[in-house]
Amino acid sequence: MKKIKIYTTQLLPTRFGPALLLFSIFLLFNLLTRTILTVISLNKLDFNLLHILLAFVIGFFYDMVTGLFFIAPLFLYLWLCPSKIYQKKWQRYLLYAYFVTSLVILVFNVCGEIIFWQEYGNRYDFIAVDYLVYTQEVIGNIIESYPIFWILAAIMIVAASLFYFCKRFIFLPVKDTRFGKRSLVFLAYAATGFLAFFFLTNTFRFFSKNNYANEIAGNGLYEFGTAYLTNSIDFYKKYHTLSDTAAFAQTRTLLQTKEATYTGKPAFSITRNIRPDSSEIKANIVLISVESLSASFMHYFGGEKSTTPVLDSLISQSLFFSNMYATGTRTVRGLEALSLAIPPTPGQSIVRRPKNKDLFTIGNLLTEKGYTCKFIYGGNSFFDNMGPYFSANGYKVVDSRDFSKEEVHFTTTWGACDEDIFNKAMKECEESYRQQKLFYTHVMTVSNHRPYTFPKGKIEGHNPDDHSREGAVAYTDWAIGNFLKQASQKPWFNQTIFVIVADHCASAAGKVELPVTGYHIPAMVYAPALVKPQVMNRLMSQIDLIPTVLGLLHFPYNSKFMGYDMFQLEAGRERAFISTYQKLGYIKNNKLVILGPKKTAEVFQPDFKTGTAAKLPADSSLIKEAISWYQTASYLFTNGLYKK
Repeated sequence: MKKIKIYTTQLLPTRFGPALLLFSIFLLFNLLTRTILTVISLNKLDFNLLHILLAFVIGFFYDMVTGLFFIAPLFLYLWLCPSKIYQKKWQRYLLYAYFVTSLVILVFNVCGEIIFWQEYGNRYDFIAVDYLVYTQEVIGNIIESYPIFWILAAIMIVAASLFYFCKRFIFLPVKDTRFGKRSLVFLAYAATGFLAFFFLTNTFRFFSKNNYANEIAGNGLYEFGTAYLTNSIDFYKKYHTLSDTAAFAQTRTLLQTKEATYTGKPAFSITRNIRPDSSEIKANIVLISVESLSASFMHYFGGEKSTTPVLDSLISQSLFFSNMYATGTRTVRGLEALSLAIPPTPGQSIVRRPKNKDLFTIGNLLTEKGYTCKFIYGGNSFFDNMGPYFSANGYKVVDSRDFSKEEVHFTTTWGACDEDIFNKAMKECEESYRQQKLFYTHVMTVSNHRPYTFPKGKIEGHNPDDHSREGAVAYTDWAIGNFLKQASQKPWFNQTIFVIVADHCASAAGKVELPVTGYHIPAMVYAPALVKPQVMNRLMSQIDLIPTVLGLLHFPYNSKFMGYDMFQLEAGRERAFISTYQKLGYIKNNKLVILGPKKTAEVFQPDFKTGTAAKLPADSSLIKEAISWYQTASYLFTNGLYKK
C-alpha cells in the first residue's frame, strides 16, 4: 500500500506523471494479454510451470521496452510543452483525448492479439503487417468473419470505462519543473530507448524448446514492429555462413543430376544445360495452386472423407506426390517456390521484395519457348504484390479487374469465388488454343480463406453460412472437379498437363519452431493421355515440382532452378526446405536442421506424424549442406544472378 501511495501522490503529480500512468496501463494490458494467451494454450505448453514463469518474466521485459516506444509521443510532448501552456485548463482536455485514443488502441490490441493467436498460433508477424497494407481485403475479411459492430462497441465501452477510472489521476502538477530538469529526465528516457532499439532483438525470447512458450514470452506490438522493419534479412550478418566459394562448390555438387551439365563459371554459377534422353512433348500446362490446402484435409492422409472427394478420386489417375513440403507459411512463399524453384530466403518472399524483375521464372522460360503464360487470380493482384511480380516475370496477369459483371456470380472479400475463377481460366485457355499457342496457365484459388464463404447449393452437407474451413475446402475441391470435367470436353485436354498443389498449409503452428506437419502439402499431376498414374512417396520440396513437370515433358533448357527433377535424382539425395521469415529448415535423412538469425544451427529428429522434434547432437556435414543451399540462394538473388 505504501508503494501505491508513493506512486499516486508523489510520482503521478509531476510533469511526466501522465506518461508514467500510460506506461503502467500498457504493462497491465500486456500482462492481461499474456495471461489470456497462456490460458487458451495450456494444453500446448506441456504444463511446464517453470517455462510459463520464464515466459512471463521475459515477456515483462519486452513489455517494458515496447511501452517506452508506445508512450514516446506523449513523453516528447510533456518535455517540450512550455509551462505557461501546460498550466492552461484546455491542455488538460488535450491529454484526455490522447488517453482515450491510447486506451482504445490498447483494448483493440488485446482483441487483435487473441484473434490472431487463435488463427495463426503466434504473435503478430508479416501477416499482421499486411493487414495494414492491404486494408480493403483485410477489413472486408474481418467484417465478414466476426461480429465487428459488437466487438467495436465493446472496445469503446471498455476504453471509456477505463478512462473514467483513470481520469482523476491525469491532473496538472502543483509545481511544474523547469525545462533543464525535464531535459535530464528526457535524456535518460531517450538513451534507454536508443539502446533498446539498436541492441535488443526479438530473438532473446527463444528460451524454450516449446514454441508456444517462446511466443507467449514475446510482445505483439514489438513483434509487429520487428516484422515491419525486417522486410529482408541479411543472411551474411545473421546466419552461419561458409565462404561463398565453398557454398557454391557444395551446392553445385548437390544440384548435379545425370541429365544436367554445368555451363557457367564454377565459382558463382549454378546454370545447367538440361538435355533429356527423349523427344520433347509439346503440351500445355495448367498449374492450380490451392489456398491453404493442408495434406491432412485429404482422406488419403487421414482427413474427413467428405472434404476432398474429387482430389482423393484423382490420386489413382494421377502422378501423386505424397511426401511434399511447402517452403513457407504464406501464399507469396508458395508462389515464389512454384515460379522460381528457389529455397526461401530469410525475410519476406521474393514476390514482395525489391529488384524482383526479369528473374529466372517458369513464366519467363516458357514465354521464350513460345508459350502464352498467364497468372489468374480472382481478387486484386495488387495484394501481396502478386500482379507487379508476375507481370515483370513473363506472365500476363488476369485479375478481378478483367472479370466482367456477368463472369462473377459470387464474391468474398478476397475476390471472385473459385468457380468463377476457373470459368475465367477456361476462357483464357480457349483463347490461347484458338490462337494456336501452347499455354501455361497458373490459377490461384481464394475460397479456402477466412471468412470461408461460397455459393449456396454447391456442396451437400456444407452450409456457407457456417463459415467453416471444411466447407470452403469442400467447395474448392468441387470447383476443381467441375473445371476438370469441363476441360475433358475440350480438344486441347489430351495435350494438357494439370498440376494441382497447395501454396501452404492451413496452419503451421506447433509446439516446436518448425513443425514438419505444418508444411506437409498434397500435389499431383493429372494428364490421362500423357502421364502414367503412380504414387511417389519420396521426400520432395515444393521447389521440385516445376523441374519435375518439365522433366515429364522431356523439356530441354538451360536451368537456374534449384529444384530437382525427381525422376532424375538418385535415391537417398532427397531433401526439403521449410521456413518462417527468420528460421530456415532443411529436412534430409529424417533429420531437420534449423538455422537461426543469431548464427544458430541446431539438428532435430522430427516426428512426421505429430510434428514434434527431439534435439540431436550437431551434424556438421548436414549443417554445412543446409548453409550451402540457403547461402547460395541468398547470394544469387541479392547479387542479381538469378535473372533470366
